[in-house]
Amino acid sequence: MRSRTRQPAVYLSKYCARVISALMIGLVATMALAAPADTPRVPEISLDGAVGPATADFVVDAIQQAEADGAPVIILRIDTPGGLSTAMRDIVQAILNSTVPVVGYVAPAGARAASAGTYILMATHIAAMAPATTLGAATPVNIGGGSSPGPSDDSPSNKTGKNSEQSADKNQTNVDDAAPDNATPDLGNAQTERRKQVNDAVAYIRSLAERRGRNADWAESAVRDAATLTAEAAEKDGVIDLVADSTPALLAALNGRAVETASGPQTLATRNARTRSVEPGWRTRVLAALSNPTVAYLLFMIGLVGLAAEALNPGAAVPGVIGAICLITAFYAFNMIPIDLTGAALIALGVLLVVAEAFVPSFGVLGLGGVVALLFGSLMLTDTPGYDVSTTVILTIAIAGLLILTTAAWQFRRARTTRTQTGHEGMLGAHCSARHDFEHDGRVWLHGESWRATTDTPVVEGQALEVVSINGLTVHVRPVAESSASSPN
Repeated sequence: MRSRTRQPAVYLSKYCARVISALMIGLVATMALAAPADTPRVPEISLDGAVGPATADFVVDAIQQAEADGAPVIILRIDTPGGLSTAMRDIVQAILNSTVPVVGYVAPAGARAASAGTYILMATHIAAMAPATTLGAATPVNIGGGSSPGPSDDSPSNKTGKNSEQSADKNQTNVDDAAPDNATPDLGNAQTERRKQVNDAVAYIRSLAERRGRNADWAESAVRDAATLTAEAAEKDGVIDLVADSTPALLAALNGRAVETASGPQTLATRNARTRSVEPGWRTRVLAALSNPTVAYLLFMIGLVGLAAEALNPGAAVPGVIGAICLITAFYAFNMIPIDLTGAALIALGVLLVVAEAFVPSFGVLGLGGVVALLFGSLMLTDTPGYDVSTTVILTIAIAGLLILTTAAWQFRRARTTRTQTGHEGMLGAHCSARHDFEHDGRVWLHGESWRATTDTPVVEGQALEVVSINGLTVHVRPVAESSASSPN
């Protein structure tokens, strides 16, 4: 009877336990689903290395994707030595037209936002830096040559953009008036073009700094005088908005800040926000590798050497195929990066001269000239900050060219001093043995073959003989002892 009375109580307790477990599971699931809504996810875009076409496409696409995803804010982590002006302007335009606030963050410690990176940081809605980082040195580089502007009295950093332009024009007039009558017109044109580049860059970076309410005078000095600042000095001078030790500290400092975006004013809500890293895909990595000047330079060299090897050994196929693929890929890379066509032409001329040394007896003149042309062309190929060819690679290739030239010259000298081993000339002085006794005409063993022979001295079977001359298929021989005795040495 007792077991029957307790059975409903047992069932009731089990039922309650199941209900409570189900409620707890539902509560946990609800909290898990509600967490993403309460915890904003902030995309952190990496801008590492030189600013090029592939990098610009990646950053622009990432900003547009963040806008489509409704991100509350975008963190653009910058660590770049500079790059191409066209790629930099694409990134700046994407930032200026973004409906989502973009925070430029120079990090980690030891990073820099130099040259093109300074323009990008100035364009961001909020500029931040980690300790022990730097920015500045935004002077444009003239790809086509010309003098580089240095610190000058005609462009002080405390002038406004308008006054700076007027000062530059005034000084240009003074320079032209002071120039001698026989001054080279090309030099004047180069200086004028250089001033246009610098003034255009000054106006551009001042407009970005003034739009974000930052120190436009220092921004101008970064272009004209290549000025640089540390993170702490930049915050003190009003060049950036804040210094943050880490990304969480940056998000905490951003909460509640008001910014002006392309869609209007916004107030940042980054409390308890978490970042998600946005890294470039394989296509961007491949294109970035191809747009590396050192890689493009090596592909160009491999292509030229491969085609030259195919010309020296027609029908080998492999050098020609590899050379053609590398050369076409190098042309694609050169189309993405600014190069000096004079430098590329000198490189091609240098390879052709080194190859021509194998065909034309110039006693090393063509080969040495080719190595010099190769070295100068490599140094002239590009001079953009962050987009220069590695000096180590250039010197290695130049040394390799000298070694090839030296080896070819040594082989040529060795060939001239070595006795001929083939044909009739190679048989002169060869040793043979008489097959039988004979006084004038007979047969001898020469190189494992039976040859008709003539002699002025009677010989006996097996006697060692030496070939003196050849007439058709007949050799004239004499005893080795007689040859040694009559030799002056």
